[in-house]
Amino acid sequence: MTKTGFIFDLDGVIVDTAKYHYLAWKNLAEELGFEFTKEQNELFKGVSRKRCLEILLDIGKVSATQTQFDTWMVEKNVDYLKYIENMDASEILPDVPKVLEFLKKKAQPIALGSASKNARPILEKVALLPYFDAIVDGNNVTKAKPDPEVFLIAAEKLGVSPENCIVFEDAVAGIQAANAGGMISVGIGDASVLSEATYNFNDFTSLDIPFLEKLMNN
Repeated sequence: MTKTGFIFDLDGVIVDTAKYHYLAWKNLAEELGFEFTKEQNELFKGVSRKRCLEILLDIGKVSATQTQFDTWMVEKNVDYLKYIENMDASEILPDVPKVLEFLKKKAQPIALGSASKNARPILEKVALLPYFDAIVDGNNVTKAKPDPEVFLIAAEKLGVSPENCIVFEDAVAGIQAANAGGMISVGIGDASVLSEATYNFNDFTSLDIPFLEKLMNN
């Protein structure tokens, strides 16, 4: 039987760390003298930290030297790390463990494909690290989603061809990256926003075991 690879994004799919990213960016914006709203934060979904800062400075019409830019990147991350310091299993989104447990029992290869450079420590804090056969995060990639690089590396690490991989994503850029890599994309979130996905679910509570079995058998 052909192996199926299951690749998960982190923020907004496995855990809800988006709120902490937002708070850290909001703090930086306030320090730079402007307001950063939750609506504007939607632009940051699935985007690298460098690109997020570029967007933030654009919103605030703030120009920066390279030194200032690098300093603010570090400052935001230090702030964010303070927020995630106390994360635990209560931060896992509903029914994610059920899905991972099922795939593990069926000996399906599982990878993480995330832009986050803090993916590994977060998975450790919420006690999900043992489920993953491969971790590909912001430390392993040079191109941000919608480029498929992160997912293609994950497929390679799992030893599964891209067309036999399923990607779970909550961001438009992530869905586009999965599609560009020739993979099946499963949108987790608002179907009208993630309309380019092969399949859509509000969250993992609405995704059942027969659906996972169907994916494994295709």
